[in-house]
Amino acid sequence: MRRPRGEPGSRAPRPTEGATYAGPGEPCFPSDGALVCALEQERRFRLPPKPPPPLQPVLRGGQTLEAALSCPHFLRHPQQHLIRSLAEARPEELTPHVMVLLAQHLARHRLREPRLLEAIAHFLVVQEAQLNSKVVQKLVLPFGRLNYLPLEQQFMPCLERILAREAGVAPLATVNILMSLCQLRCLPFRALHFVFSPGFISHVSGTPHALIVRRYLSLLDTAVELELPGYRGPRLPRRQQVPIFPQPLITDRARCKYSHKDIVAEGLRQLLGEEKYRQDLTVPPGYCTDFLLCVSSSGAVLPVRTQDPFLPYPPRSCPHTTRDPAQSRFLSRVVLMLRERWHYCRDGRVLLGSRALRERHLGLMGYQLLPLPFEELESQRGLPQLKSYLRQKLQALGLRWGPEGG
Repeated sequence: MRRPRGEPGSRAPRPTEGATYAGPGEPCFPSDGALVCALEQERRFRLPPKPPPPLQPVLRGGQTLEAALSCPHFLRHPQQHLIRSLAEARPEELTPHVMVLLAQHLARHRLREPRLLEAIAHFLVVQEAQLNSKVVQKLVLPFGRLNYLPLEQQFMPCLERILAREAGVAPLATVNILMSLCQLRCLPFRALHFVFSPGFISHVSGTPHALIVRRYLSLLDTAVELELPGYRGPRLPRRQQVPIFPQPLITDRARCKYSHKDIVAEGLRQLLGEEKYRQDLTVPPGYCTDFLLCVSSSGAVLPVRTQDPFLPYPPRSCPHTTRDPAQSRFLSRVVLMLRERWHYCRDGRVLLGSRALRERHLGLMGYQLLPLPFEELESQRGLPQLKSYLRQKLQALGLRWGPEGG
């Protein structure tokens, strides 16, 4: 028997598709009905019209360059955009602020672009009289970091004049400029005389940045010892010297999960044994080494003793060896240097200035360097292949180990 409409258990009529329904007791109209459309059209008619979007100002070359460098996602822009904006800028548009932004961008992202670096060097020379050392330290930063000596012939004479004029005004900026020049192997003697003078050292000792200045002065003193045999001026007193880089650099600590150091350490442990290498050992005057081996005059890899596993500093007349008094034999030191991807300038094969400086100084101190480039490490598939790779590298230096190697 058919149930009357509306009784319990009866099915309600299927709603029309697209209809809009209100609550109980309220009238319902389809959402696309004529009445709803008319009301919506009247509502829109009563609203004030939207104002037109503001006109975007036309940016000239210097403004385009500054806008691009101020963008937080600038890495999405190609380097050619920078070069084009720089080429389109008039000289008066290239202010110190714009050029500092450019220098900081190149240094931060390891972009070794010669045309942009040469433009910064030219700007520095042309604007020499208007620039103070605090601005100059920022303009010079990318040259040392990117290991790039500009072709601009007046670059070094200009910096020497600025240092002579500003050295006593901003001590930290002065030392920062010299640090960049140290990475380029272009230290001016006159500026070194000034920063190693008792008056300058006494002045910076009471400042908030005394420790960082002493660290930089210690590095400069090391560069004088190793690279400037003709220097006869004052030096940093021994009591003022501090370790230069006593631990792995910040970039290595930040990217440790991408580093090959752990797997190389395991390969050396299985290949040589734990007692025949040291990891992250700091050697005088304060350089942190990745891996250090002690090798006898016959090429045998020896256990690294806890006491004095490094070469003496300053180097002696025969810097490459030291005599082991316990066994009366000469020992040399081999340093395995990891060259990770971030140790190079971006998209190139040039080491960053700080990396090149460390390797150069370790070599001058008498350590035998064995570079391990990231391309070779990344090509090893698993620990067995890596051990075979390390074995070939060490044997190519004439090293021996195990029962037959001592």
